[in-house]
Amino acid sequence: MEQLHVPKSESLRALYWRSEILQVMYWLRGEAESVQEESGGRVADFGDVVTADLIERFLGVDAGIGITYLQRLVDDGYLEVVGDGFRLSATGLKEGADEFSASFSDLTQPAHGDCSADCWCHASVEEAEACAAERAQHAHQH
Repeated sequence: MEQLHVPKSESLRALYWRSEILQVMYWLRGEAESVQEESGGRVADFGDVVTADLIERFLGVDAGIGITYLQRLVDDGYLEVVGDGFRLSATGLKEGADEFSASFSDLTQPAHGDCSADCWCHASVEEAEACAAERAQHAHQH
């Protein structure tokens, strides 16, 4: 996958960081849920509420840049402040899922031959995961 560079104009840079931050927060939320389901416990630093430090660590930006864009996302209704951390709002969760799905659609689609071209799994991450789970269950029954 080719890496997208940060735009030079402020308006496009804000859109770029909005997409990057929402995607990483959506991913961190999903990772925490899957690890918690497997281990039955709480995962430190991952989950619904994440700190600016954690987001900056994953995105490779310095604290000043990260905080600026996080505050913009709060102002625009994508994030909520929770203590010293941030959580995706309902709008942020939907936007993060859409951004994540679009960015990783090539990797999250079923492999060639797994489903027909008209399967819903080609339309969303959730459908692709449901198809994969259903196929895995059928494989265990045979």
